[in-house]
Amino acid sequence: MSVGRRRGMSLETKYVELCKGINGLDKIVLREVRGCSAEVYLYGGHVTSWKNEHGEELLFVSSKAIFNPPKTIRGGIPICFPQFSNLGSLEPHGFARARFWTIDNDPPPFPINSSNKAFIDLILKHSEEDVKIWPHRYEFRLRITLGPGGDLMLTSRIRNTNTDGKSFTFTFAYHTYFHVTDISEVRVEGLETLDYLDNLKNRERFTEQGDAIVFESEVDKVYLSTPTKIAILDHERKRTFELRKDGLPDAVVWNPWDKKAKTIPDLGDDEYKHMLCVEAACVENPITLKPGEEWRGRQELSAVPSSYCSGQLDPQRAFLSDKFGLA
Repeated sequence: MSVGRRRGMSLETKYVELCKGINGLDKIVLREVRGCSAEVYLYGGHVTSWKNEHGEELLFVSSKAIFNPPKTIRGGIPICFPQFSNLGSLEPHGFARARFWTIDNDPPPFPINSSNKAFIDLILKHSEEDVKIWPHRYEFRLRITLGPGGDLMLTSRIRNTNTDGKSFTFTFAYHTYFHVTDISEVRVEGLETLDYLDNLKNRERFTEQGDAIVFESEVDKVYLSTPTKIAILDHERKRTFELRKDGLPDAVVWNPWDKKAKTIPDLGDDEYKHMLCVEAACVENPITLKPGEEWRGRQELSAVPSSYCSGQLDPQRAFLSDKFGLA
């Protein structure tokens, strides 16, 4: 079934389609004219696929991923809310990624490029079950947009709808799993000289020393006060992922490497070689909202030939980011 073919569309591209995914779970497929696509499961509000115009998958999803609620899906872009990792009393990474979201047919207006046609608005609200473990009322609106050039944009808006006058506090992350050819041939630029918390050393604080981050063992770090742009260079594929973010000051970098991978039941023993998590996040300083207040956090992902990177960003893409206020 098509969800609202956008008005005035002369081409036969079905920009937004609701269909059944693995195990009969509802999913939305976003498509653009050039052939790029994205898939979003209503379970978890979870992006599980992002492909370029050549049909190449840009996100990693484990071959052992379990699409069977209440299990969470290993890979893609899990939404971590209202708790990142184990930094609180809730289940690790919170409950939003293990809830069924609904399509929001009447979202508030977004101050964003209205020429995008491939997008979906989802909403998650508190349930009586959730209130027992996290005693707050909220509305979480998520817009997922596939741009004409294949960029993938996620915008989260979280509002405190408590009626008892109470504020609430949360941490957040887009737990993005990038698909890489060989983790030992990948480097991350944009986090040099920054402070980070090392989760492998009891969250002790260190300062990054290298020119760029490379991978030769397990990594689990929260970089602090990070720039709005981070680049992930896949040398084997000659591809660079660009991550742009707004409202998310931290960046988590994670790869389990071989020993940890063997302990993760829904991850293949050797799959760590083909994944890297770089996560736009708000971890060090949690967000507090009073009743009626709203927080917004946004990330934009693009994949370009590596020649564009190391300061040589595509000027048109830079212009679009200026337009969105992310440059």
